[in-house]
Amino acid sequence: MHHQLLQLIAQTVEISGRERDLCTQYFDRVVCSKNSILEESGRIPKYLYFVESGFVRLFHYNNKGDEVTTHINCPPGFITSYSNFITQTISDENLECITDCVLLRIAKADLDLLMRQSPGFRDFSILVFQQSLAYNEKRSKDLAALTAEQRYLKLIDERPEVLHNVPMQHIASFLGMNPKSLSRIRKQIIR
Repeated sequence: MHHQLLQLIAQTVEISGRERDLCTQYFDRVVCSKNSILEESGRIPKYLYFVESGFVRLFHYNNKGDEVTTHINCPPGFITSYSNFITQTISDENLECITDCVLLRIAKADLDLLMRQSPGFRDFSILVFQQSLAYNEKRSKDLAALTAEQRYLKLIDERPEVLHNVPMQHIASFLGMNPKSLSRIRKQIIR
């Protein structure tokens, strides 16, 4: 049931059988349907999610009331409103299942316990948070420095599975453009 998570951990750090058992004890498996809201804005995020299957997005509303997708997660990977989850503060972001999903989730208090009880998982958690920071920094630079077409081509190259599983309006928002611009870019590339 926790095979993908344990496999991902084992790729980066060594954990004992006891630590593996602790991971399975603290992470709950949940099955969520398409369009389910996992975490709502205006609240403290309850869980850190590990995506076993399906696609999940993080989004907020801009001052015009439009949805702005800030992150799309593909399996296997972690997702939540990280800074708000870690500091246990109110988030302005929503977490939504784009497709039907199978997820593992862990509450902040359980994550803290697991990190205290498992040196291997603590090292893995630090690595995950470092990767998240690096990803967000790189994404900010890409949004500022790359053209819309370059961002789309980069998505095709690095995460083609997103194009086949995520609605175009979410992809456009994630890439920092409107759906009409994305449609125009896609037509130009096909030619």
